[in-house]
Amino acid sequence: MSDRAGVAIIFDLDGTLVDTAPDLAAALNAVLIAEGQEPVSPSDLRQLVGHGVRAMFEHALLRTSADVSSERMANLTEQFLAHYRTNIAKDSKPFPGVPETLDRLAKTGAGLGVCTNKAHELTELLLNELSLSRHFPAVFGGGRTPYSKPDPRHVLAVMNALNGNNRRAVFVGDSVIDVQAARAAEIPVIAMSYGYTQVPARELGADAVLDDFAELPDTISRLIG
Repeated sequence: MSDRAGVAIIFDLDGTLVDTAPDLAAALNAVLIAEGQEPVSPSDLRQLVGHGVRAMFEHALLRTSADVSSERMANLTEQFLAHYRTNIAKDSKPFPGVPETLDRLAKTGAGLGVCTNKAHELTELLLNELSLSRHFPAVFGGGRTPYSKPDPRHVLAVMNALNGNNRRAVFVGDSVIDVQAARAAEIPVIAMSYGYTQVPARELGADAVLDDFAELPDTISRLIG
């Protein structure tokens, strides 16, 4: 039997499993351009993914000291979500090695789950569009529970749904929020170096940092035994 049988492996979504920055940037820029504002580049946006739609708009609008009142923000967010929902998988793709490695992990008996602050409805839609849903019996996006990362209860909800425990679980993410959530949940954490983070992955304090998703199975075995 594999040493990964019964292990709960919990994944972040944006920047860990899927490169969603192109479609997020396209939706954000569609709204900004309609508002007469300068667009943002996907590389600039990568540092803001995971902090919510408001953070993306505030970053973009504050460059020109534009109005970011609550009423205007709500309107812009509604426009953004309408565009993004329709084009959620136009240019977004799993990072190299993701589908194959998920298949490999599932075959060893591991339980796979998703823990993301991305709205739950959008999370399920994206996973379905990219044919990734079949890998994950437990998916907890933003709004499915009253809490979100870095609150450890968000992570623990996924772990419990997979019938796991913190002696046989690991979190895989790409940002400081992911590391904080895993630490608070008292499970090991692996950071992917290619993800969306303002702080370099090797400075996040993860138990391991990987450049290649295909390295996950061996790294998980090393961390959990």
